[in-house]
Amino acid sequence: MTILIAGTIDIDPANIDTALADAVVMMKATHEEEGNLAYVFSADPITPGRIQLFEKWESADALAAHSASAHMKEFQPKMGGWGVKGADILKYEIASEGPLR
Repeated sequence: MTILIAGTIDIDPANIDTALADAVVMMKATHEEEGNLAYVFSADPITPGRIQLFEKWESADALAAHSASAHMKEFQPKMGGWGVKGADILKYEIASEGPLR
């Protein structure tokens, strides 16, 4: 079963460049993980200080391994310096998928 994680993280807009630089390091490491199909942090072009998050995993086991990874343990404290004001992130379990028609 494919797992999607999607949502937003609202931070102090003054910290967006630092947040995205930290995210690039995390994204590169995560893209090397077995079972990762997509992992993206991006600045919302409309809402200052909002980061859009999208992850796609082959399985719950792959997501669990990611959550326990060394780079995740290094990344989480960095988020504390972003001035996080809130987050709305959801997990989706996808039973099937196909092309958009």
